Amino acid sequence: MNSRRLASVALAAAAVFATAGCAMVSPQATTIAYSPAEGVNLVSTEPLKVRNALLVANEDGSAANFLAAVVNDTDSTETLLVGIEGDTQRVRVDARSTVSLGFDGADPLLFEGLDAAAGTDVEMTFQSGTGEAVGARIPVLDGTLDYLADFVPAD
Repeated sequence: MNSRRLASVALAAAAVFATAGCAMVSPQATTIAYSPAEGVNLVSTEPLKVRNALLVANEDGSAANFLAAVVNDTDSTETLLVGIEGDTQRVRVDARSTVSLGFDGADPLLFEGLDAAAGTDVEMTFQSGTGEAVGARIPVLDGTLDYLADFVPAD
């Protein structure tokens, strides 16, 4: 009788540990950083921060508008250099402000002469302050989403 009880307790304990084991070694999903939007957040472009960066390309991918929010938390005006395939453009961001490229009345940055088909990523470079240029793969979208339709460059 005691051996039956002991076997039942051992079996129950084994079942508890077997079903709880995965949760003990799996990473907690809420602690993993990610970009909860179509674009990507760049983490190493100090002193400026680039948020929700994406490209909206025309049908053949030969031109694309760069959309992003550029945040300046410093006490001085800073410039962000944004480059694709040798074409570099500047974005000036006043102290303690944000420039929303493509939104809030600010124009997006137009890059032409590309091979940037929707659904791919394009290698871009970003540099601000005295830091070195940082490379990042930026997603390319098209005008399928209603709110991006106005950002498709004219052919």
